Amino acid sequence: QVQLVESGGGLVQAGGSLRLSCSTPISIFSFLDMGWYRQAPGQQREQVATITRDFDTNYTDSVKGRFSISRDTVKRTVYLQMRNLKPEDTAVYYCNARWDAQRLNYWGQGTQVTVSS
Repeated sequence: QVQLVESGGGLVQAGGSLRLSCSTPISIFSFLDMGWYRQAPGQQREQVATITRDFDTNYTDSVKGRFSISRDTVKRTVYLQMRNLKPEDTAVYYCNARWDAQRLNYWGQGTQVTVSS
């Protein structure tokens, strides 16, 4: 079982910034592809940003130019820097860790991000 601990969510005004963190104590962190997903009330969970073990990144169109995903192998942490937040970014944000070759796929508990207009 992979433990993912998220932090950094909160309430912010439109145009503001937040940085989410997702940490794990496990030693296989460097082998994991990491990602951030979000789920707004009444909507399906959607992929926001991903970063592979090789540091390749991908973003959903609605956050390109505003969000940035990064990872720190020493700290075993993945970050999501969110800038110029919009009310439509309001959702519960979930951290994901996966290693397809080993059929591993884990989720954090989620952290609430609320953007007021």
